[in-house]
Amino acid sequence: MITIKNLHKSYGKLQVLRDVSVEFGTGKVVSIIGPNGAGKTTMSKCILGMVLPDSGDIQINGQSVLKKYAYRSQIGYMPQIGKYPENMKIRQVIEMIRDIRKKEKDVDEELIGLYALEEIYDKRMGALSGGTKQKVSAALAFMFNPPILILDEPTAGLDPIAAEILKAKILKEKKRGKLILITSHIMSEIEEVSDEVLCLVDGSIKFYESIVELKAHTQEDRLSRAVAKIMNEGYHP
Repeated sequence: MITIKNLHKSYGKLQVLRDVSVEFGTGKVVSIIGPNGAGKTTMSKCILGMVLPDSGDIQINGQSVLKKYAYRSQIGYMPQIGKYPENMKIRQVIEMIRDIRKKEKDVDEELIGLYALEEIYDKRMGALSGGTKQKVSAALAFMFNPPILILDEPTAGLDPIAAEILKAKILKEKKRGKLILITSHIMSEIEEVSDEVLCLVDGSIKFYESIVELKAHTQEDRLSRAVAKIMNEGYHP
């Protein structure tokens, strides 16, 4: 579904992505991990069209998406920190997004209901806690039933119940054949929802394997230990 070919991106002398090539298929949850500054967010923003790579290509279903915008309707994006007009109410934000996407008839309001957002529709965004803003961001990401979801640290700031609701939603949408890319530092959560792990280090791919393969190769039962062994001991799957 998504093919990345020889992607390079630099900011001045700082190389953020170095010849990244990878393919992501449908019906999978892929977690993108790596140290801070590894290139995780930059790669996601290149897919979203928010950052233009210096060279290389990004294709969705075989078609290059560089310098195009229509394809973005196929992607639901949940940022780590959602930024909204502080004076707007939750109701107004949701209605604004619906109006922008009014051609979309297939609307998924499940998270609005599960998070009981309608009960606080008249609260202003600037008065919301970080966790409640995350709930709004999650509801908006899934709302238009996109085939691709990019979720940046999706459970950050969520209480345990809200986090479980989101993880269940992720697994449900995976079963419907969607591709879901998640950036996260929480190995236990990655292990719960993900099929595969892509690890970036210094802008290059360290490894890209299924969780089952990682555990088998490292002879570890827990993903956190498997990843630590690879990162700390220079192990190559």
